[in-house]
Amino acid sequence: MRQLYDTTKKLSELRCKPERPVKNKAGEVITNIEEQRNRWVEHFKELLNRPAPLNPPNIEAAPTDLPSNVGPPTIEEISMAIRQIKSGKAAGPNNIPEEALKQT
Repeated sequence: MRQLYDTTKKLSELRCKPERPVKNKAGEVITNIEEQRNRWVEHFKELLNRPAPLNPPNIEAAPTDLPSNVGPPTIEEISMAIRQIKSGKAAGPNNIPEEALKQT
């Protein structure tokens, strides 16, 4: 059993991707951990702290009173929904299987 564990561990280590080195702006590899952290901070500050665009796009507000049908569902809507139920799925919260619904 121990041999199986050791073999599995060796094989899984072979698939690990090597870590990519952190480079400074000039493209030189940084080996000091503290300098690497500072470079990551600098990178994300540049990436995320950009100034706002000078000419923002003119976006119109969406209408707030959209038409919606909140009445009870029609027989056609119910029939279409039952036809769209996939076969072989588990019953829903009402515990009625889809086969029973499709037979009615």
